Amino acid sequence: VQLQASGGGWVQTGDSLRLSCAASGSFVVSSTVTWFRQAPGKEREFVASNFRNANTYYADSVKGRFTMSRDNAKKQVYLQMNSLKPEDTAVYYCALSNRVILSSIRAPGSYASWGQGTQVTVSS
Repeated sequence: VQLQASGGGWVQTGDSLRLSCAASGSFVVSSTVTWFRQAPGKEREFVASNFRNANTYYADSVKGRFTMSRDNAKKQVYLQMNSLKPEDTAVYYCALSNRVILSSIRAPGSYASWGQGTQVTVSS
């Protein structure tokens, strides 16, 4: 599976951005696709996951501000980010797995397929 993340940029506090993740190869309707982010000097952290095209789960830090969606026909996954804060500044990655179980979706090690990352910078 190849993943290509895009849509990052430089915005101000309170602005919105929409990230996209284009998938190819073994992307199927039941694939689990997850967004992670990594700020400088910090570990990669879970942001949101759409588990097997069913429920979507969010980190507490983004709940109510970020919305994840997918278009299976286009093999695209999106992350709509509203009310952005400086602490959202990070490189955002999409990851995919056809085998991850629900209890492991927040663990980066559960994913073998990763996009290259897109930088999001939120200024105060």
